[in-house]
Amino acid sequence: MFELRRGADRGHANHGWLDSFHSFSFADYYDPAQMSFGALRVINEDHIAPTGGFPMHSHRDMEIVTYVLEGAITHRDNIGNGSTIRPGDVQRMSAGKGITHSEFNESREQPVHMLQIWLMPNVAGIAPSYQEQHFSADQKRGRLRVVASASGHDNAVTIHANATLLAGLIDGDERVEYAVEPGHQVYLHVARGAGRFQASCRLDG
Repeated sequence: MFELRRGADRGHANHGWLDSFHSFSFADYYDPAQMSFGALRVINEDHIAPTGGFPMHSHRDMEIVTYVLEGAITHRDNIGNGSTIRPGDVQRMSAGKGITHSEFNESREQPVHMLQIWLMPNVAGIAPSYQEQHFSADQKRGRLRVVASASGHDNAVTIHANATLLAGLIDGDERVEYAVEPGHQVYLHVARGAGRFQASCRLDG
């Protein structure tokens, strides 16, 4: 089954410093038909104004992946991590048994445009941890590049979830194909631009 959901149909919240679109039920946006997709629980497209951000707050038992499209977001947490995430960087935070962190746009001029992705973990109560990895535009140009997976293969960040995240930069007449393994599902999120998508089925034997 193939289902198309347009960006305008997502949940939306504008707090002034934060303009956010929710692909799944989140905060004050509730849609019983859009609660999750497999292990995928949240995809929030956040636009954070200069000097805006999330003060210290807590999470537990959730895998949180941050993917910056434009600008830079600074992360700090109570287990000693502090870094600034820029386009091409993928950040993974395993909340585990509990973590407190903040995220701020420290620029006075440039907004931040990013995706925050929450995945339901396949193990609970682990020690919280943090990881980040950079993927250049060339690594994603005209292809789908694994950026997060349970195995962490090919230098992807390691997530404690039954999921694999891929990212691609597809322009002009470029075309990519992705083979879905039996029993698996695929969720495709177009972060910028537009594309043409085709699903096909091959029967062997």
